[in-house]
Amino acid sequence: MEETILQLVHVTGKKQRNGFQITDVTMQLKEGYIYAIAGENGAGKTTLLELIGRENSRYTGNMIFDGMDLGTAHAKAMERMGIISEDCLFFEDRNGKENADILGDFYENYEKERFLSYCKRLQVPLHIPYKNMSRGEKIKWQICFAAARHCRLYMLDEATAGMDPVFRKTFFDLLHEIMAQTRACILLTDHNLHEISRQTDYVAYMENGKLSGWKESMEVEADVWI
Repeated sequence: MEETILQLVHVTGKKQRNGFQITDVTMQLKEGYIYAIAGENGAGKTTLLELIGRENSRYTGNMIFDGMDLGTAHAKAMERMGIISEDCLFFEDRNGKENADILGDFYENYEKERFLSYCKRLQVPLHIPYKNMSRGEKIKWQICFAAARHCRLYMLDEATAGMDPVFRKTFFDLLHEIMAQTRACILLTDHNLHEISRQTDYVAYMENGKLSGWKESMEVEADVWI
């Protein structure tokens, strides 16, 4: 039976920095699937991921991750949650290998060899300062680091923006492989509904902080959300 990895029930809350709000979001994510939330800039996509991933975020409603209440067990939950975003903070003057060596000690399930193997496959440069990596290289580094931690949930915020179409397929092939190996699920955001639906299992649309119901990606219409 497919396990539920993340469940949100009537969640309402605001992003700390700019006041964007999500309203009455209810959703259930199961292992083995890639879920995508599409919507314009400012729709609330990043706010939703921040409410899930940030400790002490302010919201009403319930968020359950892998059987744990995120409101009371956030630190433990973060052991198995990977957040991939250009807004994530790392040691800018340290290189990719050094960042992984330092941060890996904080995660019980981190496997160094697994991290290095994924970096090799994705051609992630490990010997230049993190601040000198391109946006795409940083995203790939974060994916490799999260995979090495055996995460159960991967949340990718606009991770494929500007990605080369050829590499995009390789990228999603790797996500499917990681998901299968760790019994995980993936939640990603993108502003382009129809582009992202080609590589995912379920898609929902967010507008003005409200989330539509999930649709199977193959059902997404060419011109309009029904």
